[in-house]
Amino acid sequence: MSRIGNKPITVPSDVEVKIDGQKITVKGPKGTLEREIHKNMSISLENNVITIKRPDDEPENRSIHGLTRTLINNMIIGVRDEFKKDLEINGVGYRVQKQGNNLVLSLGYSHPVTFNAPEGITFDVPSQNQITVRGIDKELVGQTAAVIRTKRLPEVYRGKGIKYADEVIRRKEGKAGKK
Repeated sequence: MSRIGNKPITVPSDVEVKIDGQKITVKGPKGTLEREIHKNMSISLENNVITIKRPDDEPENRSIHGLTRTLINNMIIGVRDEFKKDLEINGVGYRVQKQGNNLVLSLGYSHPVTFNAPEGITFDVPSQNQITVRGIDKELVGQTAAVIRTKRLPEVYRGKGIKYADEVIRRKEGKAGKK
């Protein structure tokens, strides 16, 4: 019994959903998303309510049931409201600039690091040490933020690097010195 998979998804009035076999297309005010659904899942749309059913209680089908429902729900939320991830840059001389739709990061290397925006992603730079990644595809927003973070991972001794805004970096004590 999947609690998440059995929950119906209500489609808002400004979002249009089209199901074509195992392919689902969601169109809203912010854009359009498409996704192939696993062959074992059956999707039905009746009276602006989407329900997902699985054929049996096999472990694979049970695990995909809730995932499928969540992916479709995220598509509907994304085309309506957009997703965002906030990143912070900490460190002396570390900063970010926006050039067009790309980012130029100064992260203590001998050269600036240029990060090109994938299609469907926009960047906001409210200050020289903050980045906001925006887009309608939740997976792509999270993946882009993770790739930007890998350009200079936060280190535990001084806290320098790129971190998520809500991330807490556990700080380590340095060398203890002689007694």
